[in-house]
Amino acid sequence: MSKFRLAVVQLQVTSVKADNLSRARRLVLQAAGQGSKVVLLPECFNSPYGTSFFSDYAEKIPGESTQMLSEAAKENQVYLVGGSIPEEDGGKLYNTCAVFGPGGEMILKHRKIHLFDINVPGKICFQESETLSPGNSLSTFDTPFCKVGVGICYDMRFAELAQVYSREGCQLLVYPGAFNMTTGPAHWELLQRGRAVDNQVYVATASPARDEAASYVAWGHSTVVNPSGSAALTPPLCVADLQYLSDIRRQIPITAQRRDDLYSVTSVQEASG
Repeated sequence: MSKFRLAVVQLQVTSVKADNLSRARRLVLQAAGQGSKVVLLPECFNSPYGTSFFSDYAEKIPGESTQMLSEAAKENQVYLVGGSIPEEDGGKLYNTCAVFGPGGEMILKHRKIHLFDINVPGKICFQESETLSPGNSLSTFDTPFCKVGVGICYDMRFAELAQVYSREGCQLLVYPGAFNMTTGPAHWELLQRGRAVDNQVYVATASPARDEAASYVAWGHSTVVNPSGSAALTPPLCVADLQYLSDIRRQIPITAQRRDDLYSVTSVQEASG
């Protein structure tokens, strides 16, 4: 199958976890009803985003939120990239994305590798490392359509991760994220287009919807970018055309033209999937 439909779900996140889960489940059903085969949820889709919230909303995996994701994937026969949730494991907290196959089985668990610790004077200071621990594994999974690489939000800023995924055969990179009102307008789309063009892949991002009353205001603007760098803002449904991707790679053959005798980007471990 050279084409498949991808759904990017941008949803309102509230302080009531049960409402967040039911809203996500309903939107997955809606996406599947429109022919989507891969569905992407936002970062922290089950809880408000913030260091003061992570411990209160954290769950073990499997748990309440991942049970819903498993059921939604199976009921709708989709590959469901479950955004991310705060995960508790062994006394540590992680920002974790669980991916489920059409049979409801968990096929991947990606813990955010790069923690969001930034300080832009007068605009935003945020330190995920105050409460979260970083993940230590690369994460890819296979579908009948293409191989997919997974990152979470700040992971997208690190070009090396996307390069490794591309070299491992990924044709789609997914990043559930929650850029803010400072970094969002400056870099959200720019980074996606950069990752897509540099690696000649599709890049999809899903953000929580903007809530001006929240303590952390997400930029929104969930996006899908094609391998030539063209963006479709707030899709929510896009068709990934793998023949188009192949054409771009043939027309501009950067993979074959890399000077591996002068430079290289390599992984020190195999990606988990």
